[in-house]
Amino acid sequence: MLRGGAAFLLALLLVLPASAAGAGDRMLVPVGHTVGIKLFARGVVVVKLTDGGTPARECGLRTGDVIVECNGSAVTSSEHFQSLLQENGGGSADLQIRRSGDSMTLTVEPERGPQGVYCIGAWIRDSMAGIGTVTYYDPATGAFGALGHGVTDTDTALLMPFSNGSILPSTVKAVKKGEAGSAGELRGDFDLTSQLGELYANTASGIFGTMSRPPEQQTALPVGEAQPGPATIRSNVQGDEVREYAIEILSTTPGASDGRDMVVSVTDPALIEATGGIVQGMSGSPILQDGHLVGAVTHVLLSDPTKGYGIFIGNMLKASEN
Repeated sequence: MLRGGAAFLLALLLVLPASAAGAGDRMLVPVGHTVGIKLFARGVVVVKLTDGGTPARECGLRTGDVIVECNGSAVTSSEHFQSLLQENGGGSADLQIRRSGDSMTLTVEPERGPQGVYCIGAWIRDSMAGIGTVTYYDPATGAFGALGHGVTDTDTALLMPFSNGSILPSTVKAVKKGEAGSAGELRGDFDLTSQLGELYANTASGIFGTMSRPPEQQTALPVGEAQPGPATIRSNVQGDEVREYAIEILSTTPGASDGRDMVVSVTDPALIEATGGIVQGMSGSPILQDGHLVGAVTHVLLSDPTKGYGIFIGNMLKASEN
């Protein structure tokens, strides 16, 4: 737990993105190793409003709002926001918030609780932590991309507003196998005292940063475009070992409005035996085809864990540059 319980441990859900962008002759290392991920929000996210006529409800605050300032002071954490409320006392406080990309100011009047603490009746979150998979490393720049989707808040399902973050060494200790109707997950440990790199973006198409400790595997492959047919994924589902497993790209949908660029099916008996197919924590596993890096695993189908979705590598690279 980070920041006095403000960070929540989650197995990062398999999720999103859209069409292949040209990447020229770019050479990238397909990684496939899990990492621990710490991400801190810019401001604090309102994840729940308490019942009744609370100050938060009365001033118009909504679930999913991001509180970025209180009385002109930038909010840096949940604890910082609480301290600003105590400094303010029972008088009116101006909250600058972001809602669906727009900025607005709400005026709230905190109430003093039974313990003498001023509050507004809202649950807030400032950070998250979990395990995911690194898709690629660029040996020319030191940049990396992971997950193939963004880190979203577990309560609001909205993209976590990004301030800063890092990736940490991780080891897979156990696997909860996926079954029809129930997503599996990788369970592992990561070291909060060590760091492999820093994040600079959390986007719908992945998280991105730079590595201070490059991966041991340094064989770079050219970027390519996915086509229906046999392929492999590179994944770390036991200990520190990264292996390649056979899959089939069943179809591709360039420009899909929902961002599901590929439908993939796990065909490797060893991976099906170990995990049941695609599980949480495998999101970001690089997809290789004909000697090219073509994408990353993102979703799992709850009805059939051997099948899921993937993002084109071109979309990850495009998002990394925005």
